[in-house]
Amino acid sequence: MGRITLEKVTKSFGDVEVIPPLDLEIEDGEFVVFVGPSGCGKSTLLRLIAGLEDVTSGQINIDGQDATDLPPAKRSLAMVFQSYALYPHMSVRKNIAFPMRMAGVPDDEQKRRIEAAAKALNLTDYLDRRPGQLSGGQRQRVAIGRAIVREPAAFLFDEPLSNLDAALRVGMRLEISELHKRLETTMVYVTHDQVEAMTMADKIVVLRAGNIEQVGSPLELYKAPRNLFVAGFIGSPTMNIFDGAEAAKFGAHTAGVRPEHIEVVSPEEGYWTGTVGVAEHLGSDTFFHIHETGLAETITVRAPGDVAYNHGDKIGLNPRTDLVHKFDEQGLRVQ
Repeated sequence: MGRITLEKVTKSFGDVEVIPPLDLEIEDGEFVVFVGPSGCGKSTLLRLIAGLEDVTSGQINIDGQDATDLPPAKRSLAMVFQSYALYPHMSVRKNIAFPMRMAGVPDDEQKRRIEAAAKALNLTDYLDRRPGQLSGGQRQRVAIGRAIVREPAAFLFDEPLSNLDAALRVGMRLEISELHKRLETTMVYVTHDQVEAMTMADKIVVLRAGNIEQVGSPLELYKAPRNLFVAGFIGSPTMNIFDGAEAAKFGAHTAGVRPEHIEVVSPEEGYWTGTVGVAEHLGSDTFFHIHETGLAETITVRAPGDVAYNHGDKIGLNPRTDLVHKFDEQGLRVQ
């Protein structure tokens, strides 16, 4: 079991309230991602759940039991940090075993859990190596293995991939997602990378200044962002936002359209026209950054990789009018 409920939870440092009253339900077996810009409170919220920070007010329940004042060791949670925090003089086997030794788990049970974790994480052949003999991705898997052997009610991940290069990040992202499918254990994951959030989560919690802006599945947030903040944060490249007369044509104070929902055509055929600035060629896709549209300083368009326009070319743009997002004067979604 791994159901976590936050009821009117707040956190203040002195007179500064960093988490205003907040309610959240994390269901057993869910993969929940906290995402938001730097300083939004996502790591603080994770540390409150873990018991590494004291709650100022409110209640945290784990599997129906009040855990608000329980020390971290009593919460049946396992945390994986951005830093691997491995013991360099110990083998992988001993690093993974360390929390069990501290808990007095019998040797035969330790062996069973270590072998099962190593198999799940493809570490069986590395159990007798030391951390210095491993790659960054392998070290992160050891840190995850150390969490697995505790057999927790839930795993808490605090930006665990931040220290890895781009290729390793993609690989570890897939490995953690696969691990969740196999273990079927609740996972709460903090990241500032919305691509990680979109690709890994069952449910995303978007935070800003300690407030929850929206909770939903990746596709729910992509298709129906509740406000301008979520609209601009979810999606890569980000949504094009514009207001004024062009937004009014769509019956909105402010409107938005995603780069992939704009078709590139000749200037004569375009609903809008503009001038090509930078073109980013990625092989399968090309991202055009368009100026002089009368909408915003720059409009980004995602086109097939074989679409060829050069810097300075005039270009036509046709938005999918059925996929234009509409927002009112307060920045809230217009249904």
